[in-house]
Amino acid sequence: MADGYFNPDDLKKFPNIKEFQEEYGEKFFDYYSTVFQEGALTSREKALIALAVSHAVQCPYCIDAYSSTCLAKGADEEQMMEAVHVAAAIKSGSTLVYGVQMMNHVKKKLM
Repeated sequence: MADGYFNPDDLKKFPNIKEFQEEYGEKFFDYYSTVFQEGALTSREKALIALAVSHAVQCPYCIDAYSSTCLAKGADEEQMMEAVHVAAAIKSGSTLVYGVQMMNHVKKKLM
């Protein structure tokens, strides 16, 4: 059942994005699966990063998917929430740093 505009069942339909443009869809999923393979970062670390980014970009589908993935990869609730707080800190910091632009503008106007 849909909860507002977000329908959790649509996450299962994600592979269907290839339906209207198969070539690009295939390339995306090839890239996506490659990125999440073990490398310099573990798959657990990558899942925690994905969870944090999911919150920063406010994607409910990604939040659902990577909450489950993090649990499956062995992350606990504290680690997951810490990752979310890192995303929140970066997002708020990026908002505040634009305050410097505002301050510069105001100083020019007042001179």
